Amino acid sequence: MKYEIIGQTVPAVEVTLSNGESMFTQSGGMIWQTEGIKMSTNARGGIARSLGRMFTGESVFMANYTAETEGAKIAFGSTVPGCVVPVDISQGEIIVQKGSFLCAQQSVDLKATFTKKFSAGLFGGEGFVLQRLFGSGMAFLEVDGDKVERTLAPGEVLKVDTGNVVAFEATVSYDIETVKGLGNIFLGGEGLFLTKLTGPGRIILQTQNFNDFAGKVISMIPGK
Repeated sequence: MKYEIIGQTVPAVEVTLSNGESMFTQSGGMIWQTEGIKMSTNARGGIARSLGRMFTGESVFMANYTAETEGAKIAFGSTVPGCVVPVDISQGEIIVQKGSFLCAQQSVDLKATFTKKFSAGLFGGEGFVLQRLFGSGMAFLEVDGDKVERTLAPGEVLKVDTGNVVAFEATVSYDIETVKGLGNIFLGGEGLFLTKLTGPGRIILQTQNFNDFAGKVISMIPGK
């Protein structure tokens, strides 16, 4: 498999497949393809795992695209301005934030995963249900805005607005904490929760939280 990231404002990844190679994506991820690609749809990993994906905001069913000719091309696109990030899962599994998974080779698997503290995730909104990508091969993530990468040392802590977390290595521990102080909660203008990431390991952040952006746009529409 070969790939190329195309575009800068709302980018896509175009993948060139050998005969028999296959990619999968959530519903609506494909934007163009050449002749010689067969599509199939299934509940990847079974119904139980598919229902877990539903809680992450992803599709219950996954679309699979398999090349039936040599050199067939298919492209998967991001939905908002930002960037597409390639990740080699063979180098280690990663935990991915809701909505960040774009597509992957069939040798990559994904499964819903949960924080250790149910109450933290339950009240932390986006932070409760995540996806674990494991196996081998390439996966591609969708980042809103610009990508920021950090490598945390053992015990090093970074607190991030929950919607700005894209992914982190499985070695990074994860928790959600509330903003302290009633004045900060009601007058600060920020979210009520922060994601606490503790090293060691690499983390990927995004500079834009599209859900917040969409909320601000909606609030400016007359009658809303």
